[in-house]
Amino acid sequence: MLSLRLPLARSLSAATARRSVVTTTALKAAGDISSVFPSLSGVAPAPLHPRFAALKRKYLNGRESDLQAGWERLVGELRREVEEVKELGSKTIPSIEFKHLASASPAEIAEIKRRGVVVIRNVLPEHEALQLKADIGDYLRENPNAKAFPAKSPAVYELYWSPSQLRARSHPSLLKAQTFLMSMWHSSSPATQLSVQHPLTYADRLRVRLPGDSGFALGAHVDGGSLERWEDPQYSAVYNKIFRGEWEDYDAYDARHRVTATMDLYNGAGSCAMFRMWQGWLSMSNTGPNEGTLLVNPMLKHATAYFLLRPFFAPPSGSTSLSNWRIPSAPTPAFPGAVPAASQEFNDKWHPHLNLEKTMTHIPRVAPGDFVAWHCDTIHAVDRVHAGSGDSSVLYIPAAPLSKASAEYAVRQRNAFLSGIPPPDFPSGDGESGGGMAAVKDVIGEEGRRAMGLGTEGWSLDGLKDGEREVVEMANRTFGWA
Repeated sequence: MLSLRLPLARSLSAATARRSVVTTTALKAAGDISSVFPSLSGVAPAPLHPRFAALKRKYLNGRESDLQAGWERLVGELRREVEEVKELGSKTIPSIEFKHLASASPAEIAEIKRRGVVVIRNVLPEHEALQLKADIGDYLRENPNAKAFPAKSPAVYELYWSPSQLRARSHPSLLKAQTFLMSMWHSSSPATQLSVQHPLTYADRLRVRLPGDSGFALGAHVDGGSLERWEDPQYSAVYNKIFRGEWEDYDAYDARHRVTATMDLYNGAGSCAMFRMWQGWLSMSNTGPNEGTLLVNPMLKHATAYFLLRPFFAPPSGSTSLSNWRIPSAPTPAFPGAVPAASQEFNDKWHPHLNLEKTMTHIPRVAPGDFVAWHCDTIHAVDRVHAGSGDSSVLYIPAAPLSKASAEYAVRQRNAFLSGIPPPDFPSGDGESGGGMAAVKDVIGEEGRRAMGLGTEGWSLDGLKDGEREVVEMANRTFGWA
């Protein structure tokens, strides 16, 4: 492995990096974003194995009455939440100015946490965001053979290493916004090896969606796996309160078990080896509702509890009522919307109590330089049709804290960048060989380089203790700084 204690400020060129860096991780199959979602690929999933019925019985054993009571309370509360979201629409989505993050009130933070989504305004000046988009246009022309979806009207590109993407990910203001978002999280155990003060870069795709597009009709879903939330012991431990019927006490911002959860048991095309507390994108255009933008379900706690409990309940035989759902005497293997190696998907047939037609809510109008973020369990979608008159362009940039697994992935990601190939989580391919790929010199500042594992010195340990100190020490070693 290339030692990054050498003076990377000399900026390895992409050509040199391709010759000198060898990745050892098995590559994923070539493809595009449609392989992550059965609803986009058009491939009907096979029925789940009978072992999933046994998995249900494990959860139900001795808990039936508690789960039934919790479900009934949840359905009642959900009705009230649905009515509120239907009435308020996009007004449910909190917005805050970037310059006011440091003075955000407890009430503002509580509302962001409640909704699981926020628009941070003016993270980048508008002219900087528009320049990023202009440079993206040049990059697309230099890489005309880049894979994209849909094939006939490209919107989401399998491109990761453009200069614009690296400049945006490492921008000091973007790093501050990420740190603000991650500060809302905590761990119920001081021993958890986690730091929310040290964001890591997660390389992701970009979107340039043109008016009239209806191909990128990505429906309601959550990322971070699907069946894994019930299968993996650490992942399911995140939701222990819900699985005991005590969903009111569930803390969506406790990272204790998430940092060691396996979110990909099936090597899925859309798996994420790095823990993203918040998913997000940086806007490069003026975009409003119905203009190819994002929709979210702003009922984080209620919606999460609902979709995790939903597989255990069914309506009375032959009934279409949303009342009196019970635990069947003989559970089936079905986990509605959950497919191995895919994201968890939702619709009104599978999840009728969510009333998705009314509660999937457009984010407010955004301008170039605004940053939109949503909790990793927030149900989200995109406009089925871009009915606007201008492009809807974004750079996908999540907020990922420092953890052991994330640091290990960051090393593999760093090597992929230096090799000029797609990041390990994404479909493999020939890389961005058309020209113009970013080099280390395009990463802004030492903190931006550290977030990619490219810095020349490690993070300070001053003032750190317990699990946070341990994980920073580990990361400094992992990145070759200690």
